[in-house]
Amino acid sequence: MGKATREAYGNALVAVGAANENIVVLDADLSKSTKTDNFKKAYPDRFFNVGIAEQNLISVGAGLAAAGKIPFVSSFSMFATGRAFEQVRNAVCYPKLNVKICATHAGITVGEDGATHQSLEDIACMRAIPNLKVVVPADEAETTAVIKWAADYEGPVYVRLGRAGVDDVTPEGYEFTPGKAVELVAGTDVTIIACGALVGPAVQAAKLLAEQNVKARVLNMASIKPIDADAIVKAAKETGAIVTAEEHNIYGGLGAAVAEVVTEFAPVPVIRIGTKDTFGESGTPKELMAKYGLTAEDIVNAAKTAIERK
Repeated sequence: MGKATREAYGNALVAVGAANENIVVLDADLSKSTKTDNFKKAYPDRFFNVGIAEQNLISVGAGLAAAGKIPFVSSFSMFATGRAFEQVRNAVCYPKLNVKICATHAGITVGEDGATHQSLEDIACMRAIPNLKVVVPADEAETTAVIKWAADYEGPVYVRLGRAGVDDVTPEGYEFTPGKAVELVAGTDVTIIACGALVGPAVQAAKLLAEQNVKARVLNMASIKPIDADAIVKAAKETGAIVTAEEHNIYGGLGAAVAEVVTEFAPVPVIRIGTKDTFGESGTPKELMAKYGLTAEDIVNAAKTAIERK
């Protein structure tokens, strides 16, 4: 098990901060949890704690961007995208300001914090906003690459990060490109398209399927918006069945985005792995992943069903 993507984020912030003095970091009194504390220690004059006031967090970030700074603003995903939705929409994305919203503690693997802190709707909310890039890195290496790209990109970005450790899956020498998926496993019988914490289980599912003579392709779809429509259509035509896997509600997230492409350009069976229109609960990440059907075994079963529906 590798590092949590929030930990990789904290380290990456220090690196991009060293390269560009215009980068500033804002937090809402959660810097030890979001790992922006790393940046605070390295560059205290460029770090701002706005307190428990997430709407103000986003608005101050927008003001700093309008003044020529490159703000990375962080809080838990539930608050950065839920409580501050209107500010993200109107203060950042409407004027297309250069704000990087990097929200941690997304998904069910927040664990013991429970339903109030388990953001399962954020991808849906953020990808509906014009001008906003939406990215869900899978592991430490991809998070590092995403933050490096975000620092150079001119415009609003939402990066979804997790609390728990995840499997390392990113190939060596990887560079993030928006709108491009990465094929981690080749296959011709079914395609598994995953993001974030579910990429590791997707790769494991492909190994389990291979033991049963099923060749599963695995795509890491870190770029939710823009999405890699070409890779999805290619997978649909070449494998004839798709399973999506995400630590998010099946409504409005990765699965919905993939289904939108498939229904328009290459209709094939699509089965969505994710939480099914429900809130979470308190428990360990492992317990919750199992209860809500987000394990490698769940992906295997969905892949078999998808193949049967061809």
